[in-house]
Amino acid sequence: MDYFKMKSIIHIDLDTFFISCERLIDSRLIGKPVLVGGVTDRGVVASCSYEARAFGIHSAMPMKMARQLCPEAIVIRGDSGTYSKFSNDVTEIIKEESPLYEKSSIDEFYIDATGMDRFFGCYKWAQELRGRIIKETGLPISFALSTSKTVAKVGTGEAKPNNHREIPKDTEMPFLAPLSIKKIPQVGDQTYRMLRSMGVEKVKTVQDMPMELMERVMGKPGITLWKKTHAIDNTPVIPYHERKSISIERTFERDTTDMVKLKSIIKAMAENLAYQLRNGDKLTSCVTVKIRYSDFQTTSKQIHIPYTSADHTLIKTVEELFDKLYDRRVLIRLVGVRFSHLVGGGYQINLFEDSEEMIKLYQAMDKVRNKYGQDAVKRAVAMGSKGIGRSNPFNGQPPIIPAHRRA
Repeated sequence: MDYFKMKSIIHIDLDTFFISCERLIDSRLIGKPVLVGGVTDRGVVASCSYEARAFGIHSAMPMKMARQLCPEAIVIRGDSGTYSKFSNDVTEIIKEESPLYEKSSIDEFYIDATGMDRFFGCYKWAQELRGRIIKETGLPISFALSTSKTVAKVGTGEAKPNNHREIPKDTEMPFLAPLSIKKIPQVGDQTYRMLRSMGVEKVKTVQDMPMELMERVMGKPGITLWKKTHAIDNTPVIPYHERKSISIERTFERDTTDMVKLKSIIKAMAENLAYQLRNGDKLTSCVTVKIRYSDFQTTSKQIHIPYTSADHTLIKTVEELFDKLYDRRVLIRLVGVRFSHLVGGGYQINLFEDSEEMIKLYQAMDKVRNKYGQDAVKRAVAMGSKGIGRSNPFNGQPPIIPAHRRA
C-alpha cells in the first residue's frame, strides 16, 4: 500500500479574506456587494464579496469594469496592516493546535494531521479547529480533508462558502472527475486554453488519457497534471518558518561620494529584491536603507508602506530614504537595502494600487528574467550597477543572503 495515500492533509482557506476583515470592522457591509482594491478606474480588484461575484466580478479584474458590472458595489481601498493582523491571529491558533502546518499565503494553510486519527478522527479535529478560529476571530473559514495537498485544496474550493468537506481515501478520483480541469491547482489561463483546444474540459478526460499522451503534448508539466488528476501528489506539508526579511549590501573597494553610482546601485538592489519577492509570492511593507561611512559610522532609515512587490514603488521609496539618510557629505563605504515584514500573497504585485497594464508588464519582465537570468531585463536607472543579481531565496529552504558583497 502506498504510504503517501494514507496521509491526512487539511487545506484551510479564509473565505473572501479581505472582505471578511472589512465586515468585522463595519457590519453595515454584510450582505452587500463589496470590492477591495484600487479605488481609481485604473486600479484592479484585489478581493470581492460573493454578492459582487454574482455580477461576474472576480479578483484581478480592472476596477473600471467591475464598477460597470455592479454600479452599486461599495469600493474600499483596503488596509494591508489590518489584514496582516487578522492573518497572524489565525496563524497563532493553528500553530498552537496543529502538529505540522504550512502557511502558503496570507489566507491559506495546509496541515498534516497524519496519525491523529489513532486518537480521534482527523475530520472531527479539523471541524473543532475551524470552530475555534471562527469563535476567536469572527472570520468565516472553509476547509477540506483528504490524502494530498491537491485534492484537499480542490475540496476546499468545492466546500465554499464557509463550509467543510472530507474526501476519503479511494474516493479522490471520482470526486475530481466531473470538475472543470481549471479546478486543478496550477492550471492557469494559458494551459486551460491549450487543453480546451484539445477538447479537454473536465478532469475525467485527462484521467482517461494515457500519461504518455499528456507528456507528448505538454512535456513534463503534462505528467504532473496527469498525476494530479489521478490524485497522485506526494508534496509534503513544509514546516512553516516565515522569512522576516531579504536584503542586499555592498561594500566598496574604494569609498565614494559618486551620487550617480550610489543611486544606480541602490535602485538596482531594490529592483532585484522586488523581483525576488514576486518570484517567492511575497509582499513587503517595510523598507530600510543603510549607509556606512568611511569612519565606520553606520546609520539607517526605514519606512512602512502598503504591502507591495512592485519595482516602481520600491525603487522610489529606496531613493527617497537614501536622500533623507545621506546628510554628512562624507565618503561612503557601504550601502544596503532591506525589505522586511514579509507576508505571503497570491497576488504577485500590489493589487490595491497597480493598474492592469502594470501587472502585465511585471509578469512579462519576470518571465524573461526567469528564462534568461535576472540581468536580462533592467530598468535604465539601474544600468550603471553590476553583480546585484541573486538566486531566489524563497525556493525551498531559504539561503542566507551574505551580509556584504565586494564591488
